[in-house]
Amino acid sequence: MHALIIGYGSIGARHARLLKSMGHEVACVTRNRECPFPAFPNIQAALEETAPWLAVVCTATVEHAAGLKTLLKAGFTGRILVEKPLFERIRELDPAPGDNVFVAYNLRFHPMVTRTRELLAGHRVLNARFAVGQYLPDWRPGRDYTKSYSASRALGGGVLRDLSHELDLAQFLLGDWKRATALGGHYSDLKIDSDDQFAVLMETERCPMVGVHMDYLSRASHRGFDITCADMTLRADFLAGMLTVNGTMEEFPVDRDITYRRELEAMAVGDPTPCTYEQGLALVALIETLERCAEQQVWESAS
Repeated sequence: MHALIIGYGSIGARHARLLKSMGHEVACVTRNRECPFPAFPNIQAALEETAPWLAVVCTATVEHAAGLKTLLKAGFTGRILVEKPLFERIRELDPAPGDNVFVAYNLRFHPMVTRTRELLAGHRVLNARFAVGQYLPDWRPGRDYTKSYSASRALGGGVLRDLSHELDLAQFLLGDWKRATALGGHYSDLKIDSDDQFAVLMETERCPMVGVHMDYLSRASHRGFDITCADMTLRADFLAGMLTVNGTMEEFPVDRDITYRRELEAMAVGDPTPCTYEQGLALVALIETLERCAEQQVWESAS
């Protein structure tokens, strides 16, 4: 089957490579001359020449809405996967997206997350903390970080959007947020105009106290979570591939591609795990809420 990649940057190249390895014919909408796949100058031209079952929107966050709207107006009825976050701000699209649109929060497909969901079933959760940090200049070796979309608020950059996996993961494991507050902004000497760190405190449906910390500043990269239940404590380290359950370690040696591959496989078979359009849009609303909370120093409740 054919798959269409819209935007051939680092994440677009990963999706293209994986889809090809899965046996799909891949085409791209890009002006990147290094793209090794058939390339088209725009979405309409690509749709006229190919009949893809899947379109993956991998452009800068601020361009997601335009790409999605073009697909919908063209009458594309295949599955659409939009890279996270869905939009840089809340938007209403016309025509409205249907149930074929999803958002690429691929950490949902990590085997440690699957195992954690199994372990949490039936347990009363008392508190949780999610944390992620990596020094922004080290993200994309060989590229000037100041020219990346991450460095630009106007392009949809900043940790709240770039690292929103943690906000999705917290709700995927612990239920929708009920009330929240935050501190955050640009605190470092990084030459960016986007936020470089945020600390979030939330109450969710299953947990009375959820902390989320994310930053562009840590020279020691880390990503993981701690969840404490009345009778169980979990600690997950994504970089080490290790889940500790009440002091007993379980190993999950996975390569960097596995969550992306499982996500693409789920798109093909109709697995309910991928983040839906409605969930992705709600997460954009949460991000805007957290920005207001940080600016106004207040708590806000979910509507």
